[in-house]
Amino acid sequence: MATEAAPMDEKAKRMRDLLSSFYAPDPSISTSGSSISTSFDNINSTSFDADQYMDLMIKKSNLEVLLQRHVQMAAEIKNLDTDLQMLVYENYNKFISATDTIKRMKSNIFGMEGNMDQLLQKIMSVQSRSDGVNTSLFEKREHIEKLHRTRNLLRKVQFIYDLPARLHKCIKSEAYGDAVRFYTGAMPILKVYGDTSFQDCRRDSEEAIKIIIKNLQTKLFSDSESIQARAEAAVLLKQLDVPVDSLKAKLLEKLEQSLDGLQINPEEARKLAKQNDSSNDAESDDQRPAKIHEDAVRGFSEAMRAYREIFPDSEERLFKLARALTAMHFESMELYIRKRVSTEDFLGIFRIIWEDVVLMDEVLPEAALSDLSAEAAQVTLKQYVARMFSHLQQDISDTLLKFGINQKEAVEGEVLKVVLEASKKAVLQGTTDIFQDFHQLLDENTGIFIKMKELIIGWIQKGFQDFFRSLEAQFLVLSGKTSSSNDTEGGLIEGKSSDKIHAGLILVLAQLSVFIEQKVIPRVTEEIATSFSGGNSQAFENGPAFIPGELCRVFHAASEKLLQHYIDTRTQKVSVLLRKRFKTPNWVKHKEPREVHMFVDMFLHELEEVGKEVKQVLPQGTFRKHKRTDSNGSNTTTSSRSNTLHNDKMTRSNSQRARSQLFETHLAKLFKQKVEIFTKVEFTQESVVTTTVKLCLKSLQEYVRLQTFNRSGFQQIQLDIQFLKAPLKETVEDEAAIDFLLDEVIVAASERCLDVIPLEPPILDKLIQAKLAKSKEHNNNNTVSS
Repeated sequence: MATEAAPMDEKAKRMRDLLSSFYAPDPSISTSGSSISTSFDNINSTSFDADQYMDLMIKKSNLEVLLQRHVQMAAEIKNLDTDLQMLVYENYNKFISATDTIKRMKSNIFGMEGNMDQLLQKIMSVQSRSDGVNTSLFEKREHIEKLHRTRNLLRKVQFIYDLPARLHKCIKSEAYGDAVRFYTGAMPILKVYGDTSFQDCRRDSEEAIKIIIKNLQTKLFSDSESIQARAEAAVLLKQLDVPVDSLKAKLLEKLEQSLDGLQINPEEARKLAKQNDSSNDAESDDQRPAKIHEDAVRGFSEAMRAYREIFPDSEERLFKLARALTAMHFESMELYIRKRVSTEDFLGIFRIIWEDVVLMDEVLPEAALSDLSAEAAQVTLKQYVARMFSHLQQDISDTLLKFGINQKEAVEGEVLKVVLEASKKAVLQGTTDIFQDFHQLLDENTGIFIKMKELIIGWIQKGFQDFFRSLEAQFLVLSGKTSSSNDTEGGLIEGKSSDKIHAGLILVLAQLSVFIEQKVIPRVTEEIATSFSGGNSQAFENGPAFIPGELCRVFHAASEKLLQHYIDTRTQKVSVLLRKRFKTPNWVKHKEPREVHMFVDMFLHELEEVGKEVKQVLPQGTFRKHKRTDSNGSNTTTSSRSNTLHNDKMTRSNSQRARSQLFETHLAKLFKQKVEIFTKVEFTQESVVTTTVKLCLKSLQEYVRLQTFNRSGFQQIQLDIQFLKAPLKETVEDEAAIDFLLDEVIVAASERCLDVIPLEPPILDKLIQAKLAKSKEHNNNNTVSS
């Protein structure tokens, strides 16, 4: 609305404009930021018409709005009056202050004129006395200066006369630098007065200089002289105006040949690094290899500095030599780290290389050795970090394979337990040691390491990611689950065929995978989050950073694969035994059973070995035997089938019994409740043993289905299966499934039998008791012999 109060900024703007118009000599003058609208309703405008404004207000506004506008304008007038009054008071105070200041200046300036007159008189007195002293000492000063010039001239003359003797003395002491300095200093005098008073001195000096030139040239081309000494000789020859440009090619070639002597030997690099950090009391500093190497590189740098001054057009070749030496250093480092190198030795050698680079970079900054070294150092350091992970993986593999697991030791001893504990320790201690090494890398204060800190952290994270994935792949190779890939860097161990790999090693690998998933990866994750977080994105170009969740899933899957592979391996061995058992005899012409077949002992022996192996490696679970009464009626169906097979078959004829058996078997399958046979394998002793037994019985059932039996053959199968029931139930935790599978074997044999007549219970019990007595006697004999 038009009657609303103006904003504060507009009010302040109006106040400034009013004050400006009040103090400005010209009413047309106004500030640049306060342009006022010339509209007729603008009260601050110079063209404001009060009557027209009032007519407009009366027409557009009612009485209430006019009263509000009246109150508002009264308040604004009051504020303006107050502001004007305050402004007047402030200006009045400033006027009073200025008046007081002028009064003080007037009082202080009185008496100053007299003091200035006294100062002028004193200055004039000092000037007159100074002129008198200068006049009295003028003649003596001139005489002193003349004597001083004469003294200097006599010194120069004496130096010229003594120059030949000085030069010969320098020749004897091989102080060629001093000789050249003396001669070049005397050259201006000899050129002017050499043909008069100093003729003999000039002739003797030139003869001495010829000898010096000859000696310098000899030193320049001497292979026994150091690079620095030859460079100094070239500089001195150039100062004597001897042309050395023709010698440039030979000098640079000798400088290039000296690179071989500066190369760091990978075998001696560790000694250089250690001797560079600690002093040797038996040798002086000048005799230490590290000191010798440093002096050699320093001499090489000084030689390049001298050659650059002597041959300005040889800079590119000098740059090439410096880069070549730098590249040779890092090539030596790459050769050195192919072997196992401690971080301390690695950093010590790196410091030596970096010091060499700094020395040469001071001489040839245009060669950009720092950039070249940074690129080479990045490659070398990345390789070193990767080598550390490779060595850790190799240590873990060596720990798994160094015990030489064989069948007897794995079953009778505790080799598997020892291997598992040693491998766990190798993984834990290895990760701890490698973290300590990485801390040393990050704590290194060499300039190039500080710049690469983020990259190092990225390489560490990426390295752990690749390490764990490679370790999982290697576990599968060691177990024979997959074949090795020698083309990959992680393929450190060649894979073996499955038949040459002990099953116990597979079980150890499975449990070690669980340990890595549950203990190692969380520990590594915590350490990375604490000390190695962040990282440069350039380090993750070829793969992701450390992702613990993915690695845990990988090792969880690997542990399940390896555990299943162990069960399959053990089952396959039993399957071979069963194949021989069922394919060797002629079951159609089988004789009447006299005893339990020996394959039962071999089968139980294999299961016993499985139990001993898992006892060493896997924890014991919550052991709850699955009784037949837990199977929701499966006991009724199976027992009814067994009773039918036992009672009815004794009263019918052979053909009737066969037809009745087949009919009742299929009828039982239709009405029986299913028993869950194969469940998920857990990492417990009971679960692995039970699953192995189930698979073996399933294989036994399949082999039975492939044969055709006569009455005696069927009775032999019945006897063997009946004997197996008791020891198998003691071994496994799921008795219902075992009973079901054993009954399935009997049913399968009856289906493939030409004359199904089972053994009578007394005969069956008699044969089983005879087998048990024989087994007990055999065990007692073994105990006595051992």
